Amino acid sequence: MTSPSATTTLPSGEAVPTLGQGTWMMGEDRSRVADEVAALRLGLDLGVTLIDTAEMYGSGGAEKVVGEAIAGRRDEVFLVSKVLPSNASRNGVIRACEASLKRMHTDRIDLYLLHWRGGVPLSETIAVFEELRQSGKIRHWGVSNFDADDMEEMSRLSRGGNAQSNQVLYNLTRRGIEFDLLPWSRERGLPVMAYSPVEQGALAGNKGLAGIAVRHDATAAQIALAWVMAQPGVVAIPKATRLEHVSQNAAARDIALTAHDLAELDGLFPPPVRKRPLEMI
Repeated sequence: MTSPSATTTLPSGEAVPTLGQGTWMMGEDRSRVADEVAALRLGLDLGVTLIDTAEMYGSGGAEKVVGEAIAGRRDEVFLVSKVLPSNASRNGVIRACEASLKRMHTDRIDLYLLHWRGGVPLSETIAVFEELRQSGKIRHWGVSNFDADDMEEMSRLSRGGNAQSNQVLYNLTRRGIEFDLLPWSRERGLPVMAYSPVEQGALAGNKGLAGIAVRHDATAAQIALAWVMAQPGVVAIPKATRLEHVSQNAAARDIALTAHDLAELDGLFPPPVRKRPLEMI
């Protein structure tokens, strides 16, 4: 049964869910593929229809898992994938995109991201992203692991303002982007996609979160996830391969953190008071 999902809006005007499904480390072990596919399909059943993947994950294996999971359901899904910076040249992006489309058995990617900055000029990558958008191979493009100065530089390039999202590491223990990158993005209506919103599961055992979770009849991981989704203009993309975790992630959409909760969380995980280098994992 599909549940309603909160959304945030891309600069294009298209609404996307504030909760998605990540696939990092999927497709690396053939013996786990069936469980990974089942987890993604359950997420779709629960209305978690944004799926994030990348050509790097499992050397294409994660995209194959996604392709199997969305078979027959492609039109339900907002599909995000990423191109490696080593493939960010004009010809490299075209080849990489075609390979990703083939692995996922689809004719388009809804949001195609540059995974992180490399040696290829941004102007060249943006130009080919625009070519792919015009041809219908991708519907939107964006970036990942870009800090505020990178975003500012890109915004000054021809068609650089067409970026639709920036995907970065963001959770209660990694709040550095709140000092500059997140305000910069909000001023421009550019959503941030938060990967590892539960710090690769580490926050699930946090005692401070457990105390707040009791008040909401929830788990610590759900509180951490609800906090990310409560941030304006932020999309959370946790990865889950166990069905119970998929269900718990979906249920976190219904947690309404109070002002008291948020103040307590700020006490446990203080927001930044100065610029910090962008964190990546």
